[in-house]
Amino acid sequence: MDPLHGITLEKIVTELYEKYGWEHLGYLVNINCFKNNPTIKSSLKFLRKTPWARKKVEDLYIERICK
Repeated sequence: MDPLHGITLEKIVTELYEKYGWEHLGYLVNINCFKNNPTIKSSLKFLRKTPWARKKVEDLYIERICK
């Protein structure tokens, strides 16, 4: 069973941001879209075209939010 079934990338990024803030999120997932002038919109744009980064964010969501 897929724990992310029915959960949008926007919801994932928003919940992680609300829980951790950009600074800590950039520490947990070392990608520039969370470190350099981050916004939900710019992060989504980057993550949608960068599969390896999206996977890291999805894995963090599963590990920290779903459990």
